Amino acid sequence: MSAPPALLLVHGAWHGPWCWRQLIDELPDVDVRTVALPSSGSSSGGDPGAPGGPGVLGDLRDDAAAVAEAVAAIDGPVVVVAHSYGGVPVTEALGSVGDVRRLVYLCAFQLEVGDSLLSSVGGAPPPWWEVHEREGYTVPLEPERVFYGDVDPELARQAVARIGPQSLASFSQPLTRAAWHTLPSTYVICEADGATPPFVQEAMSARAQEVRRLDASHSPFLSRPAGLAALLREELAR
Repeated sequence: MSAPPALLLVHGAWHGPWCWRQLIDELPDVDVRTVALPSSGSSSGGDPGAPGGPGVLGDLRDDAAAVAEAVAAIDGPVVVVAHSYGGVPVTEALGSVGDVRRLVYLCAFQLEVGDSLLSSVGGAPPPWWEVHEREGYTVPLEPERVFYGDVDPELARQAVARIGPQSLASFSQPLTRAAWHTLPSTYVICEADGATPPFVQEAMSARAQEVRRLDASHSPFLSRPAGLAALLREELAR
């Protein structure tokens, strides 16, 4: 019997691989990998978001290259989970890389060729983005409400402390490819999402072969890690 696929987790904007810790703890028997997107800074460890400014952040093309490299490094089949903005570089990168068996869009941007994240939300930054146009980055306002509405308050505070800047270029660059045209996909709608409204997710989910639902905020890996792990086990077992 062949081994089950590995699981590659691709974080969203302003976050990093740190956000998956609780979910990974629920999957001790699964080969779980993560990738750090160059467009997202970190507020610690000497990364671009460290005190003193955001430094040099990558763009969508850099993120897509990082995702492609992470998939290529996996020897065998892989299921790729993209959260929020992470859906954009995953969609750009994975049409013909590695042995990808399925894409899972977790309240993520499952966009069409020519779309950018910014164009998909109407072309103007939402009111909860603090935009630093000259420096080329943005940070979220009210992340506790927008991202972590159903997360334990202490865990939410820890997450907020780790949020870093996100490059504006990553939001405005259009897709040149759309991997979901050639790869099977599942869309997971988070029904209490404060960042990507459920009606927006519903529209994007029409592009997926399968639609699942979680009664969760924008960050089920923090608020519902066991439930999300169970859902992903089902996707791995397909």
